[in-house]
Amino acid sequence: MTPLTTQLLLTASRLASLTTPIASRIFREKLEIDDSQSLWTSETLDYQPMPMLRENTSADLVIIGGGFTGVSTAYHFSQRYPEKRVVLLEARTLANGASGRNGGLMLNWLAMSGDYGDELTARIYKMTAEGIQTIRDIITRHNLAVNQRFDGTITMYTDAERAESAHAEVEYRRSLGIPEEYFDSSELKRRLNVQHGYGAVYDPNTGQINGAQLVRGLRPVLLERGVEIFEGTPVIKIEEGSTITVKTPLAEVKTKAIVLATNGYTSKLGYFRDALFPLHSHVFATAPLTPEQREQFGWNRLAGFSDDLDRISYASLTPDHRMVFGGGSNQSYAYLFNNRTAYPGSPGSAPRAFVKMQETLANYLPNSRAVPITHRWTGTLGITLDRHALMGVRGEHQNVYYAIGYCGHGVTLGNVAGQILTDIYARDDERWRGMPFYRTQYHALPPEPFRWIGYQAFTRLTGSSPRV
Repeated sequence: MTPLTTQLLLTASRLASLTTPIASRIFREKLEIDDSQSLWTSETLDYQPMPMLRENTSADLVIIGGGFTGVSTAYHFSQRYPEKRVVLLEARTLANGASGRNGGLMLNWLAMSGDYGDELTARIYKMTAEGIQTIRDIITRHNLAVNQRFDGTITMYTDAERAESAHAEVEYRRSLGIPEEYFDSSELKRRLNVQHGYGAVYDPNTGQINGAQLVRGLRPVLLERGVEIFEGTPVIKIEEGSTITVKTPLAEVKTKAIVLATNGYTSKLGYFRDALFPLHSHVFATAPLTPEQREQFGWNRLAGFSDDLDRISYASLTPDHRMVFGGGSNQSYAYLFNNRTAYPGSPGSAPRAFVKMQETLANYLPNSRAVPITHRWTGTLGITLDRHALMGVRGEHQNVYYAIGYCGHGVTLGNVAGQILTDIYARDDERWRGMPFYRTQYHALPPEPFRWIGYQAFTRLTGSSPRV
């Protein structure tokens, strides 16, 4: 047996120790922590779910999933086709998944950077920047109560050589008309009194948003347009054909087309099991910073930041001055054998992850140790092998539409997806052609148990976790 094989087997045998529940009282010393809700859903306490589907019905389009992608598709589709009957089915409640359990950052670009060439690089930025602006316009148009800030974010560089390389990249992008700026270490300190920063890239067209308020706030708009929304209604089977049958526990829907808006949960419907896997991402939020703490951190005119490390850290600051933090270590993420989409127990069953995350935040902002944590949550992401999302249409009758695999960039891409899927349906998709995620082939993931062993081996042996 080779040393590598031995290490792989040892890695596999240790999974149980990584997920063993440990007493989480260390997190409860200063404030009661909510292990069941994200900060975002806790700010929608008056939300009451719609009833489940109980009678057979029919539709022109059935949207499966009530997160960013599903609600965005319902919004744009019903605007373009007001005469068509749209049914949206959500297994639990709107924004129950990653759309209500994310880190809150609304960013440009894709999860995977690359040498796309001048034209495509400019197109990608334009697409995501316009997508963010569309969300802001929707919030204003419908007077939605959504906590948000759009004063820009930075990517911080912890190595002098990488910082200089980023500086050159900013100059290149500015030549394409992309309005990024480079902050040297002194300007970085002025904007954010963070340790270990050699420079940063500032993107003014980014920000932070409460996704649960956005998704749930759009429900009355959709209902007024005639979209039928059923919550607490999981899809248990899909029978394809020129007419598709969507079966739920108590009733079924006959429809001409469906949209898979299920991201990390998609394999449970029998689709894309070899294309993406669910990755569980831990996040926490603090109590609001006091004026004295805000002075210490020097967090000025920035919605958030991330770093340049493979084990990416990201943080944002809400309008009421709460810090939201995620990433920073392998413990921040978890892949469960056989594509399991439900994280076992509550985030309280992963105290090691949150201890490590607090240490990482304190590495950048030492005084953050004094700020109590009030919320911890886990969101399920959809990850592809090459870190590109997948959007398009499939099936013998070309009536199964999908937008999945955002790899941590779903706050922006999930909302853009509603426009893309509506345009594909309308056969008016010229502006999306050529995008890295659009109707492309994907690299297949290995089957189990090799998928699980591969993930564990990569993260444990290389010290890196997926950059999401």
